[in-house]
Amino acid sequence: MALNLSAPFLTRRVASTLLAVALALAGILAFRALPVAALPQVEFPTIAVTATLPGAAPGTVASAVALPLERQFTGIAGITEMTSTSYAGSVRIVLQFDLDRDIDGASRDVQAAINAARSRLPADLAGNPTYRKVNPAEAPVLVLALTSKTASTAQMYDAASTVLQQRLLQTEGVGDVMVGGGSLPAVRVEIDPDKLNHHGLALEDVRRVLASANANGPKGQIDHAGRSAVLGANDALGDAAAFAPLVVRTHDDAQVSLSDLGTVTDNLENLRNWGTVDGETAVAIIISKRPDSNVVATVDRLRAMLPELQASIPADIRLSPVLDRTQTIRASLHDVELTLVISVLLVIAVTWAFFRDWRTTLVPAIAVPLSLLGTFAVMWALGYSLNILSLMALTISTGFVVDDAIVVVENIVRHLGMGKSRVQAALDGAGEVGFTVLSISVSLVAVFIPLLLMGGLVGRLFREFAVTLSAAIVISMIVSLVLTPVMSGMLLRRSNDPQAQGAGENGWYGRSLKVALRHPRTMVGMTVLAMFATLGLMVAIPKGFFPQQDTGLLIGQVLAPQNISFAEMQRRFQAVAEALRRDPDVENVFGFVGGSGVNANNTGAVYITLKALGKPRTASAAAVMDRARERFAKDAGVTVTLQAIQDIAVGGRQTAAQYQYTLSAASQADLDRVVPRVETALRAMPELADVASDRQDRSLGATLQIDRTAAARLHVDVAAIDQALYDAFGQRQVSTMYKALNQYHVVMALAPRYWQSPDALRRIYVPSSQTPAALVPLSAVAAYSTTPAAIALSHQGQSPSVTLSFNLKPDASIGAVRTKITRTVEAMHLPPGVHAGFGGSAGAFADTIRTMPVLLIAALAAVYIVLGILYESFRHPLTVLSTLPSAGAGALLALLLCGYEFTVIALIAIILLIGIVKKNAIMMIDFALVEERVRGLEPGDAIYRASLARLRPILMTTLAAVLGAVPLVFVGGYGAEFRHPLGVAIIGGLLLSQLLTLYSTPAIYLCIERWHRRRAPTDATP
Repeated sequence: MALNLSAPFLTRRVASTLLAVALALAGILAFRALPVAALPQVEFPTIAVTATLPGAAPGTVASAVALPLERQFTGIAGITEMTSTSYAGSVRIVLQFDLDRDIDGASRDVQAAINAARSRLPADLAGNPTYRKVNPAEAPVLVLALTSKTASTAQMYDAASTVLQQRLLQTEGVGDVMVGGGSLPAVRVEIDPDKLNHHGLALEDVRRVLASANANGPKGQIDHAGRSAVLGANDALGDAAAFAPLVVRTHDDAQVSLSDLGTVTDNLENLRNWGTVDGETAVAIIISKRPDSNVVATVDRLRAMLPELQASIPADIRLSPVLDRTQTIRASLHDVELTLVISVLLVIAVTWAFFRDWRTTLVPAIAVPLSLLGTFAVMWALGYSLNILSLMALTISTGFVVDDAIVVVENIVRHLGMGKSRVQAALDGAGEVGFTVLSISVSLVAVFIPLLLMGGLVGRLFREFAVTLSAAIVISMIVSLVLTPVMSGMLLRRSNDPQAQGAGENGWYGRSLKVALRHPRTMVGMTVLAMFATLGLMVAIPKGFFPQQDTGLLIGQVLAPQNISFAEMQRRFQAVAEALRRDPDVENVFGFVGGSGVNANNTGAVYITLKALGKPRTASAAAVMDRARERFAKDAGVTVTLQAIQDIAVGGRQTAAQYQYTLSAASQADLDRVVPRVETALRAMPELADVASDRQDRSLGATLQIDRTAAARLHVDVAAIDQALYDAFGQRQVSTMYKALNQYHVVMALAPRYWQSPDALRRIYVPSSQTPAALVPLSAVAAYSTTPAAIALSHQGQSPSVTLSFNLKPDASIGAVRTKITRTVEAMHLPPGVHAGFGGSAGAFADTIRTMPVLLIAALAAVYIVLGILYESFRHPLTVLSTLPSAGAGALLALLLCGYEFTVIALIAIILLIGIVKKNAIMMIDFALVEERVRGLEPGDAIYRASLARLRPILMTTLAAVLGAVPLVFVGGYGAEFRHPLGVAIIGGLLLSQLLTLYSTPAIYLCIERWHRRRAPTDATP
């Protein structure tokens, strides 16, 4: 006799009741303790390294700073991608590691590599290169704005950089804090070259005086009369008033001071920066999280600090959050929780609709929440979070967990109808379907085994989804076999419902099933047709990576001509920000140009927070971007590209648009010949929008051609020319002022009006090495010419690269676009040394597409193996798997009709359907096998009786699964882009599968059994 798991618990009702109470309490406590996140905590360990060489051209930064660091970084284990961008005076190198690499261990290796490369870096580098555990491609989690009616930009930036930035960096979960829209206070010495030349002085004379007049060195102490005194002096200068009277030269009792040569003011360290928040000048603090931290917990900690941070800065400076990624995350989770509650109510309503008895309905109504609460306890024990995917898993699981309860309760009700007592009916009914419930649950968990073993971002991302769903299924099985019979024995009453004994032979299903069983080959043919339809639909349906989310946050890039002045760039950026603010669905706009160290002079960054979705905003983020695209399309002076911030960021390269196509080559010349052709081809594709390039090598450059013969004749060193140019145009930091909370610089340059034209080069004089007092006009030893110049240079690995980024038009899919771009570029026959490929989301999509068939085949194989073990048969699993083609065809057809792409979410829906639809066949086959073995019926009669007896639980469980998925489709709000295609695919697959398998499964079972008996009439093997 088979083991009846319910028997021990039916005799111990008090223990069973307390066990249920304990499970419920554990789940409630776990739910309250579970952290909240947008998605499971899966991100590539990423480290960004920055270095600064003030005044250096991008080419100099790339060769003198980026290349030595890149060579050293190549020896670090686990790097999957290394990219860098060199700007004027700075470089940022992004290192992305594989998912198994510990970010703290990687950071130690990065620091060791920086130390090893230090001897190969320029001596005048502004400090050692620094690193942050942050992915620049990810949007910030929180942005704070500093505004004031009275304080200057320098004062606001000083408060942000000196006080707030350090405090924020110490907060748990924070990876980087960048201050934009300004720069530190500084003493600016702006020289008038005409006055300098009038006094016969060189720029180097001024620099030496500034460097030597300000000191802060140790001086020791003296002992006198039994006392010790520390020596001090007024050698350190601290403001413009102290520097202005410095004497540069004394000649014939006449002194020439700094103020005689130009202006000395308290100003900004870098004048080429500016920020705005809603039309008001502001300084922004942009906070990014560590890749391994929880975004909601991090922002909660930061927001709790705001009162303390506000109190630590001057009262006339106001600190306020202008962007918060967690607001939409919380709203999205609220919507998913609402979906979960509605799903539970709907599946309970299904049980009442069939049973029409409140006592019978109460059993599943208790079993479903109890199973979900137990799942919360497992999630807490495994360190999971409440996120969109885990809550979606729980929503879908409502259909699964009620299935087990329905199968058990329905069979107990059937036995009550036979005249048995409540306890005996519970004992016999639960024992009869125990193997069925076990088969359904174990084979369903087997579906997720390939997901658990899948590597890469997608595998890691859905591992929590699969484990959560598997935990819900296992707990539901335990509750159904252990607690549901106990509750049934206590609550159920004998029913007079004739449907409790199954469908009648003269009913619609009995009559139509007889017809189907008389023509089994026709039903097999329909199954084969469904399989080919599935394959055809799989080829035809547009394919994507992940659905595009509307998070209510947009990030954009404002790109102007490469030779634009900063003043003109500021004016145009302000006009763009004002235009964006006028959109009725925009809540606020902030952005900055320059000053960040990670932007070229012609590039501005803009961040847009949209109004709350639903009320008052009705337009989607895509519609807002389309309006902005139309608004700025006619503006020839500026290019604005926007993209919606996504919760899933792939890659470490920050680009203007979402998808990336990168070309790299060993030779910059080869790259320069190829890139324009590829970029032109991409811009001509009607499926693409916002095509942009990070290739910025067409700026205006004034190149000096040094006449080395003339320089030698006049005793002018080339190094002296470099120093003079740096002093004049590099905003050179020539001295450091030490104060209590920070260090500030003295910046030397020509007056800004001399930056506007290369003609200022004619006013520059350089000293002769033979007679330093003799000054030689720069024009006597060099001539300048206007040439194209780069303002940003990119590398991938150690090779020069250019990344083309693009967004998709509404009707385009990344799958079709990727194929078209690949074919177009292949037709160009690129030179052998040029490599092209997709990066970021487009590259991850390609990897996912390659693994999709393997994943589906692995899921089918896992189910077949598990069912074969459970049934000790090679043929019965084939009958079960015959239900899948119709489910796949229904899911793909529903997605196609509703206008959804086949994304990773749709793939998960197909895998879920593999687990869901096979339950119908399992319930039929289990009953038929019992009829054959116990009552000696022929296969045709056995499967006929099984189909009639199991019709009601099949309809109930399918309808419960359908209604459990209905809220996924109809509940809107944030995160609906993930929920809708999942629900559509599940509902479509279930409906078509239910319609076909009620007839095809009995027919295929009959065909296989007949074939088996003809093949081996005396063989007792499976």
